[in-house]
Amino acid sequence: MARGEKLIIGQRLRVLRQSLGLTQGQMAAELGVSASYITLIEADQRPASARLLLKLAEVYDLNIAELAPSADAQLAADFAAALKDPVLEAGALSRAETEAVLQASPRIAAAFLRLHDRYREAVLRPLAEDNPMTDRDKVEALSEGSRPVGAVRAWFYRHRNHVDALDRAAEALAAELALHRNEPHVALSARLSAHGIRTRILPADVMGDQLRRFDLHRKELMLSELLRQSSRRFQIGVLLARLEQEGLIARLVEDSGLADPAAVSLLRVSLANYFAAALVMPYGRFLAACEATRYDVELLSHRFGTSFEQVAHRMSTLQRDGARGIPFFFVRVDRAGNISKRFSAGRFPFSRFGGTCPLWNIHAAFEMPDQVQTQVIRMPEGASYFSVARTVTRAGGMQGQPAQRLAIGLGCDVAYAPRLIYADGIDLTRIRPVEIGLNCYLCERRDCSARAHAPINRPLAVNERERSLAIFRFGEA
Repeated sequence: MARGEKLIIGQRLRVLRQSLGLTQGQMAAELGVSASYITLIEADQRPASARLLLKLAEVYDLNIAELAPSADAQLAADFAAALKDPVLEAGALSRAETEAVLQASPRIAAAFLRLHDRYREAVLRPLAEDNPMTDRDKVEALSEGSRPVGAVRAWFYRHRNHVDALDRAAEALAAELALHRNEPHVALSARLSAHGIRTRILPADVMGDQLRRFDLHRKELMLSELLRQSSRRFQIGVLLARLEQEGLIARLVEDSGLADPAAVSLLRVSLANYFAAALVMPYGRFLAACEATRYDVELLSHRFGTSFEQVAHRMSTLQRDGARGIPFFFVRVDRAGNISKRFSAGRFPFSRFGGTCPLWNIHAAFEMPDQVQTQVIRMPEGASYFSVARTVTRAGGMQGQPAQRLAIGLGCDVAYAPRLIYADGIDLTRIRPVEIGLNCYLCERRDCSARAHAPINRPLAVNERERSLAIFRFGEA
């Protein structure tokens, strides 16, 4: 929720108070407010400020999104985007109208989205099959609805990017191996040896285009010399997940309800990766370090022997009941704007297709490699976020084959920004947020010089006598 934004949460607050067995006076005392204020909020006669929501989260260990009316921001963003499909002829629906539907019947809205996804796939598939390269954006839209990636992303989103059972298993193993005292690579390799498996670092010309290969018959984990030490530890952790957590991962996959074999395999890989990250950055110790360093990603990467990307991604998973970190969103983007990773423990809405807004500082990060950049952004619905961006270089890199450079975006609701070291020296009460959208297809901001497309539900308006900074202008729906 943006600083200064206020929300009506009367019903939710009443349910929370009653579930805790508190009177209005008792809750008011614990929150440091007057009992009459609680009475007015529960009667929907007063809105709740960001300060009160943060106090609720602190005192009762809540995720703010559980109280906010637009708690499922991804559903809201996807629903609004679907309604802009010209074929629906929905017209210019107001924000109040769409929010009313989401609040009254979120399950119906979700069902509508599933129907729209099937319609879009049915329409676009023949076009893609005729010529897959005819329209890159149609191919992206189709693939997002049909590939297993979308299903796995949705599973993690429903779990707020936190898998508690795996986290606790990894934390227990980290404590058993005493990774906080021993050299991690030696300790992890010794654990593999206990399974009769040895680790070998092989030359790049031997490994070819592979970075990791496990030979079950020879009992060898082969790692490419192109992997940095942090990645070597991570890959050992992935194999340990397969060896020691196979039953737990199998149960999680079975409970996921995924049926597509590719989606099932991808979820298994993702869960093994999750375990590996939780092993080298065990929850309790990592969260304590995050709070102590005020979420300094670079310092934490040195402390845990991990990469910038691994730390940033791990920060987006800290949502354990009773010990939550800041609900971050995480995104990884290449120079062309393609998103290869996106996770959110909070309310940040990602676009289902079409890339990201070019005004977001994650793109500007490529202009200043390896330097952290900050930005306050505001989405069309009014929510503001504090964004941290920096480039990273992937494994590899040799003469004639440079390693790929990507940009990492890490962010949170601007209300949490004072807890971040990256916000030091920034007056968050006076800074003007950069107005961005999900992407050009869905953004209806006018006079944007960075716009690459007119909105999909607005007709293009052409003025032959004028030329402005905005390449595309558009009319009403």
